[in-house]
Amino acid sequence: MPLGIESVLVAGRGPAACSVIRSCARLGLKSVAVHSEAERGARHVRMADEAVLLGPAPAAESYLAVDRIVEAAQRSGVGAVLPVPPALAGNARLAAAVTAAGVRWVGPEAEVLERLGGDGVEPASERGFLAWVTAEGLRFATPVSRDRAAGIARVSWTPESWATGTPADLPPAAHRLGDIGWRGLVTVGISPDGELGEVAAGFSLDMAVLERAHGVDAVELALRSSGAPGDPAPASSGPRAAVAVQLRSTLPPGTAGRVTGRLPGDRSWSRTRAAADSGVVAVSGYDPGDRLDGWYDALLATVSVAAPDTATAARTAADVLADLPPAGVPHDGAEVCAVLDRLATGRPVSAA
Repeated sequence: MPLGIESVLVAGRGPAACSVIRSCARLGLKSVAVHSEAERGARHVRMADEAVLLGPAPAAESYLAVDRIVEAAQRSGVGAVLPVPPALAGNARLAAAVTAAGVRWVGPEAEVLERLGGDGVEPASERGFLAWVTAEGLRFATPVSRDRAAGIARVSWTPESWATGTPADLPPAAHRLGDIGWRGLVTVGISPDGELGEVAAGFSLDMAVLERAHGVDAVELALRSSGAPGDPAPASSGPRAAVAVQLRSTLPPGTAGRVTGRLPGDRSWSRTRAAADSGVVAVSGYDPGDRLDGWYDALLATVSVAAPDTATAARTAADVLADLPPAGVPHDGAEVCAVLDRLATGRPVSAA
């Protein structure tokens, strides 16, 4: 795939960064990870072709430090900076600084982020949609529903009505995103009155729903948007129903731990299960023996599934989590499985 670049600085950490680095390898691109002093040996660092130290453990002095990310891009000589979490992908100051440094920014331009994003907040609405925004309009538009009972994104899925082939019912403003200059991936919240709500760039949990539903690679889509126009878009193998879940540690904030068991998507899990379940994509931020640092959000792994219908996808995701041995750290797998069980049986997702 001609992209005009050979290397990418992956700005992020955890399972999302691991997923992006894995995609870079599939696309034949050199990946450069960034890390704090607390995560010199983190899984995303081990997976990347190269790694650059940003700074001390606090995220404000490392993972979220605009000047240090730009310096890392220049020092490593990469062709592009690909921001992973919405907190970075929606940072207009970072987008402007990367561009001013002569490095390609993989995401909407700074001016567009100032108008529609800029704060890096991931949509929290109970329903929304995902899309790849091009000059021609929305591609791979995918409606999504979300479980927010825990105050965080735990489970996202395609509504059953859409999975049968019904076109996505989007607010009229959604179709104007391309007109105002947004390019690349977008995660959108829809307000209760049906209007366009939060708008975010980057690789949210929901983005795995778009990938599974259409059989596309979000990293490839993001990179295509940042390159020269005119490249043919990848074909969709969907639409299919899809479900994505997050598995989080429930250690108290600031408490460190150590992962001792298998997680979905770690190297040992991949050898034993992934080949047998082609509809399942799991990505872990940790291998057995890794330290879970108390400085950061304790997202352990993500699991996403494509299936003929949402109920089947939910059951498959629940089966993956039910198979887990003790991980060495407490996690919310039981709560997530309860949501998936209700989704699989057509009951209201929020517990009564």
